[in-house]
Amino acid sequence: MNETDTAFGRSLAGLDASDWLREFVDIAEEHGYFQPLGKHHFAALVERGVTLLVTFETLPAIRTEGEPLGWQMVRDHGWSHLCIASDTDTWFRDPKVYGFFDRLIDDGFLEDFERVVFYGAGPCGYAAAAFSVAAPGATVLAVAPQATLDPGLTLWDDRFPEMRRVDFTDRYGFAPDMIEAAERAFVIFDPTILQDAAHAALFRRPNVTYLRMRRMGPAIETDLKTMRILPRLLELAGTGRLTPRSFARLARTRRSHPPYLRRLLAAVEAAERPGLALALCRNVVSRMKAPRFARRLETLEAAAPAPEAEAEAEAARSG
Repeated sequence: MNETDTAFGRSLAGLDASDWLREFVDIAEEHGYFQPLGKHHFAALVERGVTLLVTFETLPAIRTEGEPLGWQMVRDHGWSHLCIASDTDTWFRDPKVYGFFDRLIDDGFLEDFERVVFYGAGPCGYAAAAFSVAAPGATVLAVAPQATLDPGLTLWDDRFPEMRRVDFTDRYGFAPDMIEAAERAFVIFDPTILQDAAHAALFRRPNVTYLRMRRMGPAIETDLKTMRILPRLLELAGTGRLTPRSFARLARTRRSHPPYLRRLLAAVEAAERPGLALALCRNVVSRMKAPRFARRLETLEAAAPAPEAEAEAEAARSG
């Protein structure tokens, strides 16, 4: 976060942990409120416009970015923003969090907004879907969300053994059921990550749209931030214009995203398709500076058969 990226006029860049949190709390209370939710969670509201973005985030991620995801939407579009944060990956399975959303429902707070968008990724994507039930008619944007970690349903997902004893069967529990009241829900995931694909399959509902991003790997949100398309996705979701077509246009940005291109090349070579790998390297090198692809292109071209030999081999196979 550079010096021009300010949190409503005050920069949080360069502050140590205690000063950062103190400044963060002051900003939230100046523009809305800051509310601890037990030992491991808090809520921070910035109230501005008639569109409310509700994000679920972790404190380490917020500190890395310098501020919550939604503050850019506050600055750029005049939205309101409610950040629900955890100090670690908790999946927000905490009665204090349940009680907070119960109070929002009882007070009719979420009904005061013309449009409400819930967003999160991974464990936070689970929470975005699960707690969206508090705002019927909302839009949900969840990146690689888990549907539940109840061992009775997801014993095949062995990535989070520390969560096996956490109850996912009580209130706000099974995320796919909780999104049924949403107007629309979008699930972004990489179908080549088998656990993520299996969780996505559990979200199948009439109001769910799958947005697939093959070969993006297990950290799609990080890539969306690096490619600088996450704010645009949130804007489209918050204005009712997110569709598979508009998403596909944004997703084309990955054609110039080196981590994606490296994963794609690795997959092509694992499939033992040297011709396709050669074509991919030529395409990448022709469009951008990519030393790794240039070196691989030299190796592939040196190993490729001469055109005459290739034609003779093809003729022999045809004969």
